[in-house]
Amino acid sequence: MQNKLYIVSTPIGNYEDITLRALKTLREVDFIICEEFKPARRLLSSYEIKKELISLNEHNEKESSSEIVSEVLRGKTAALISDAGTPLFSDPGSFLVQQCISQKIEIVPIPGASSLLSALVGSGYQFDKFYYYGWLSPKKDIRRSQLHGLKSVNELIVIMETPYRLLQLLQDVEKIFGKEQNIVVAFKLTQEGEKYYRGTITNILSQFSAKKVKGEFVLLIDNAIKQSNKRKKK
Repeated sequence: MQNKLYIVSTPIGNYEDITLRALKTLREVDFIICEEFKPARRLLSSYEIKKELISLNEHNEKESSSEIVSEVLRGKTAALISDAGTPLFSDPGSFLVQQCISQKIEIVPIPGASSLLSALVGSGYQFDKFYYYGWLSPKKDIRRSQLHGLKSVNELIVIMETPYRLLQLLQDVEKIFGKEQNIVVAFKLTQEGEKYYRGTITNILSQFSAKKVKGEFVLLIDNAIKQSNKRKKK
């Protein structure tokens, strides 16, 4: 295992979703790189794994990367995890991987749970092709401008957002895409209370507004069908 950096995917909510290979790797490496200590310790404790932790986040990535690379070059092995899901996917770590590659350190991905793929396979939509946009701006005007740009994308569109901006995002989608726009909100994936809300944006928005529901989610906008229908009408 020497001179390797393992990119280890962890569960996105349900701790039972971790793979046997991920557990084996986390138990065998010399140290583990995490975003924040608290969620990492909670995760590892559930599997009875005790390891030295090094924090790597958007505030200290360059400094921590230098320390980590030095340790791996001395013969130690490391595993990079995120707070949940696959590291580097909307998370820090890219700079560390680049530095490891430049130093001839082998990169070994350990695949696992994915909120993106879970949302797609449970949505009911055909997704041979889709457009992953990721995270929109937290600023309303910029977010709406981004959504206006996405309106012209003739694909199934996938958007990620924080729980506390769910209602704001749905309101913006209704305003820009129209009340009859079909969407799916993949809600609390793999967790207790997991549910797929399917239907028009107006219908789903009313459900969330009435219940004041809050939780992790992935939003899918069925814009491919909408654009195809427009062409047929012409």
